[in-house]
Amino acid sequence: MPSLTLLGQSVLSGLFLGGLYGLLGLGLSLTWGMLRLINLTYFALAFLGAYLTYQLATVFRVDPLLTLLLIIPGFFLLGVLLQEAFVRTGVNEFISLIVTFGLTLIIEAVIQWIWTADFRRLESSYGAISFTIGKLFVPLPELLAFLIAAAVSFLTWAWLKWTYVGKAMRATAEDPQIAAAFGVNHRRLALLISGLGAAYAGIAGAFIALIYTLAPSQVYAWIGVVFAAVIIGRLGNPLGLLAAGILIGVSEAVTMAVTAPGWAPLVSFTLLILVLLLRPERI
Repeated sequence: MPSLTLLGQSVLSGLFLGGLYGLLGLGLSLTWGMLRLINLTYFALAFLGAYLTYQLATVFRVDPLLTLLLIIPGFFLLGVLLQEAFVRTGVNEFISLIVTFGLTLIIEAVIQWIWTADFRRLESSYGAISFTIGKLFVPLPELLAFLIAAAVSFLTWAWLKWTYVGKAMRATAEDPQIAAAFGVNHRRLALLISGLGAAYAGIAGAFIALIYTLAPSQVYAWIGVVFAAVIIGRLGNPLGLLAAGILIGVSEAVTMAVTAPGWAPLVSFTLLILVLLLRPERI
């Protein structure tokens, strides 16, 4: 059995990883839940954001967090353009899964063409900073990623719940025809949701660059576990997604500490299967 310190460090690492899962899956959760489009492109956009952060920080000496001032509006516009293309081509829920997976392959190929398949690591001043809580270490990049993920999830939940636009979005998701009869412009809301989803992916990408070593093919390693978190947390539910991401992240970290690391990938899908069996109406 591992020591209590190792278990505590594993729980802490899983908490931080779970926050990143929640942030990375937020765009997918919103577009799937509100628009009935399964947009896997967000995973590729997250890694595109990670590589752009790497490029801006290493070549132009921009602070990695300040790169978000360029990435967020740029990715928001990109998300709007993607949604407009989906509307014009009549993409539905099933076709969106195929189309966006194809777009993911294209973006991954572009990343590999520009930055090659070599591993790349962003060396920044943030990576050298860590705090201690008793015997536990808290790296600053992971802590910042979790705090940003929690803040974005909470603000998005509050925005959807309390603002007029958020209520209009939820009404459109429930019954588009009735919402349209009351003057809700579904097309504009769809553009807004898609833009936000792409912006969230860009934010997640910046922290992926700060925390992890980059390789183009790694985009596929995140799809399965984040997909499971999105379904477990319920579609269009930012706080539920964050909780599901934390549950999966902590479970994976503890599994790796207690058993072999190879067992960790089984955790997310085991939890997903249990949710689907016990509460099939959850999605």
